[in-house]
Amino acid sequence: MLLSSFPAVRLRRLRYEPAMRRLVRETVLSPEHFILPLFVRSGKGIRQAIPSMPNHFQLSIDELVLEAEQAVSLGLGGIILFGIPETKDSIGSDAMSETGIMAHAVRAVKQTVGNKLLVITDLCFCEYTDHGHCGVLNEKPDGGFEVDNDATLENLVRQALVHARSGADMLAPSGMMDGMVRALRSGLDREGFSQIPIMSYAAKYASAFYGPFREAAESCPQFGNRNSYQMDPSAAAGQAIREVQLDLEEGADIVMVKPALAYLDIIRSVRNRFEGVPIAAYNVSGEYSMVKAAAEKGWIDEKTIVLESMTAITRAGANIILTYWAKNLAQWL
Repeated sequence: MLLSSFPAVRLRRLRYEPAMRRLVRETVLSPEHFILPLFVRSGKGIRQAIPSMPNHFQLSIDELVLEAEQAVSLGLGGIILFGIPETKDSIGSDAMSETGIMAHAVRAVKQTVGNKLLVITDLCFCEYTDHGHCGVLNEKPDGGFEVDNDATLENLVRQALVHARSGADMLAPSGMMDGMVRALRSGLDREGFSQIPIMSYAAKYASAFYGPFREAAESCPQFGNRNSYQMDPSAAAGQAIREVQLDLEEGADIVMVKPALAYLDIIRSVRNRFEGVPIAAYNVSGEYSMVKAAAEKGWIDEKTIVLESMTAITRAGANIILTYWAKNLAQWL
């Protein structure tokens, strides 16, 4: 006779067969929710390897177009472009030029893939300035420096209009300037681009996980750091909520948390507070490179780790994931 305490409820019944596991899954990954970051520079036939990011490259525009076509064939949700100019100056003039690297890149991609692929452009100046900071710098009386928030906003609007005129489908401001979404929304609407959505890097932390990206985008600060304008990793989660709320009030259509894996709690907090708002998460370069390095050593199984990580980011509340594994994920899924 079985004891009365013998379990009538066996949760393993929902896990015993693969078909049952698939049936009851709540978190499902799909290629159209992944965005592939790509780095573009001038030249032709260039596919320059990024040492700290295996299988990623600085691409000339002709190579970029091929990547865009592959993204279409894989059913990805889109690509996000980061430009590397031939010349840099103190204000990042190339970023605001109709003949700059990003303007050429966007036009080339859109001429090739049309409306079959969402083309997103990053709005910032760290790749374009000779000092590697995200905007206009002012000297402080003590000999230090600060980013001039309001002067940078004016330049961000100029950059956004160049990207919009070139054919970008969505703009993604990443500099963490106060008031950047309001300035961009006003500037875009005034010039007849009210249909272009803004995906704001609303809660972007001053993270150590960005190292490989800075090599890829050639955007490492030449002095100092970005702690005065990117979020403090030790700040209360409520500060991220305030940042997100401000951006939404200013007109952001999608909000982003960056990095993703180290800030799953922030993604969940934002989801709980803003149900119904599209939330993006950036699975950043350091998160990518650590897994690649361990996989190359044979210490972990890359595919299994990546799928588990993407599931965690999605379960935390992200609808959209920017990830350097986007092409792999589309093939694996």
